[in-house]
Amino acid sequence: MQNIQIPPLIYGTAWKGERTADLVEMAVLNGFRGIDTAAQPKHYHEAGVGEALERLNAQGITREMIFLQSKFTPLAGQDPRKIPYDPNAPLDVQVAQSFKGSQHNLKSEYVDSLVLHSPLFPYAHLQKVWGAMEHIHKSGGARQLGISNCYDLELLQKLCRDAEVKPSVVQNRFYAESGYDKELRKWCDGEGILYQSFWSLTANPHILESREFFALTQKYDKTEAQILYRYLNHIGITPLIGSTSLQHIKEDLDIFTFELSSEEIAGISSLLND
Repeated sequence: MQNIQIPPLIYGTAWKGERTADLVEMAVLNGFRGIDTAAQPKHYHEAGVGEALERLNAQGITREMIFLQSKFTPLAGQDPRKIPYDPNAPLDVQVAQSFKGSQHNLKSEYVDSLVLHSPLFPYAHLQKVWGAMEHIHKSGGARQLGISNCYDLELLQKLCRDAEVKPSVVQNRFYAESGYDKELRKWCDGEGILYQSFWSLTANPHILESREFFALTQKYDKTEAQILYRYLNHIGITPLIGSTSLQHIKEDLDIFTFELSSEEIAGISSLLND
């Protein structure tokens, strides 16, 4: 795995639609240096990210200053009316066509991270797609590879054993239903695989509304979201953040102005075990 500098916060662009370019520009101008998108028109406007990158370049923030992550989304995750590749083509061709579209949308010959949006079944299909992503990596199109929505540790371990280019990133929903991926995250830590979380706020109102969180907001004069994002940062998780207001974006970037104590980190961790 390559040693790629990944920002501690990544701006997520799902569900932004026609506002994508403006929101990405605003996020980066205020300090974000990581952007997550996908070749999935159902939920992402990838070309809007490319437009924002052009605007930012004109303002002195070059492509090389940004950690850019996109995804190949298998057919099951696509809107059948807006598939960014030939759905009847072999899987490896679908991956190649999808990535070529991403290069065009993003106005970039490469991405820093190319993520498989979800595992495919049977496993042979996953291997086929991963092999096509490895080809993109080896040709310089993606500096590293990753997988998303992978909650099965045994599947992840098997992929890592079989892959020539192993995943550098796992991006999962951070929620109670998966047990917050405790065992999977522990294994990833040991393997040097970065865990990225999404839906970190949306899926956890019971934690954000807890007495423990209220006490921490009072102590540090921070919002519940800031406390949770800082906690995630402390335990080695990189959260995707999709804020659409300037105030929230500034608050997100302000989490590095305070440190939670080891006792407070342990206390929040105990909430995840309830």
